[in-house]
Amino acid sequence: MQDVYTKQQRIAQLAKEDPGRVLTTLAHHIDMEWLKEAFKRVRKDGATGVDNQTWQDYAQNWEENLTGLLNRFKSGSYQAPPVRRVHIPKGEGAETRPIGIPTIEDKTLQRAVVMLLEPVYEQQFKDWSFGFRRGRGAHQALEYLWKANQECNVRVILDVDIRAFFDSIPHGKLREVLCQRVRDGVVIRVIGKWLNAGVMEAGEVSYAEDGTPQGGVISPILANIFLHEVLDEWFASTVKGWLKGRAFMVRYADDFVMGFEHEQDAQRVYKVLPKRLAKFGLSHHPEKTRLVSFARPVMNRTGTKQSTTEGEPKAEDPHGGNPGRFDFLGFTHYWGLSLKGRYVVKRKTSKKRLSRAIKRISQWCREHRHRPVREQWVTLTSKLKGHYAFYGITSNWVSLTQFLQAVERQWFKWLARRDRTRSLNWKRFGAMLRGPFRLPSPRIVHSIYAAKQ
Repeated sequence: MQDVYTKQQRIAQLAKEDPGRVLTTLAHHIDMEWLKEAFKRVRKDGATGVDNQTWQDYAQNWEENLTGLLNRFKSGSYQAPPVRRVHIPKGEGAETRPIGIPTIEDKTLQRAVVMLLEPVYEQQFKDWSFGFRRGRGAHQALEYLWKANQECNVRVILDVDIRAFFDSIPHGKLREVLCQRVRDGVVIRVIGKWLNAGVMEAGEVSYAEDGTPQGGVISPILANIFLHEVLDEWFASTVKGWLKGRAFMVRYADDFVMGFEHEQDAQRVYKVLPKRLAKFGLSHHPEKTRLVSFARPVMNRTGTKQSTTEGEPKAEDPHGGNPGRFDFLGFTHYWGLSLKGRYVVKRKTSKKRLSRAIKRISQWCREHRHRPVREQWVTLTSKLKGHYAFYGITSNWVSLTQFLQAVERQWFKWLARRDRTRSLNWKRFGAMLRGPFRLPSPRIVHSIYAAKQ
């Protein structure tokens, strides 16, 4: 492990010292020790690919398997198998998200290449990029957004939705972006094989000219490399140069927002952004991309809310959305009063996420209503704690409480229906909740700056 870490440190140092250098020799770093470490990092309980081979199956003869994999990678004879496509629910209704599942061997080699690319690109990724990066996550992105909004005196938010991003990345454009920094032939060729490997669904293999399957180990870093060039570098080196006021950007994978001090800056970026995306083969959702008036409210002498100042932004959602608030990373962001009577940006669970979470709880309670009550209680306790772990953020207490109450209602509903001869009334159920089957109360896990205001 130390040897692999040392190699990564050397690669990172080289990339940092000479940011303009094109790296042409990287594949030699991947040796047997490197592949062993990559194999260890593959999820042991992950879904199987088209060959139905599990991590445990591969591990039974891991040394011989990895030796063969290394030889095929070095010689260029490695053939990437198609990924197995499954569909998972995306939200309300019947809409689903396609996920591509590689084989264990493919996951191992993809992880090895990711371990090679990370130290190179981590030296140039921007501070406002948070998705799929080690040591960074959604809550760091939310904190960055809160702080940037306060510092930039933001009046307008540009909320952007890229249409089918992972399915739309043009392979040719992606290779061009990769080759600006990495031109190792072995690495570029194996990435090309993954992009062209195809997708197996219902026993048939199909091939797409564009896109990289969600679920692949290599896909997240390829997405970050591509969007770094498409958005981050463009915002830093071009957009900021012609803005009249302050601005910021926060990006989590393909989900991002921009904040502007002046509305005319926001309007200009709003108009030019589709052209920038189109240059790289991407497009935005016109119905989901909007300008949101987000100026800090002020109190007049009577203590009622009024417009901020002269020249307040006129930005509105032309599609009938809700000006003054926007959704990002599962939270609705809005202005509200702190305990000290000051306006601060607050967050609460978005309606879609809350509705989706309650629907899943209801479905689980219905499917498992005949299981022992204690067993159900253990699982529901775990699910609540998991919900609090993500949504337990300062100012979100009301939404957390609403979720707990919804869980209690759904549990009661399906427990009462499992045996109609011995009906369960709310009084008896309430005694259960106050006694041995008490569900965990809402908990604020992530404290943010707003708590200090």
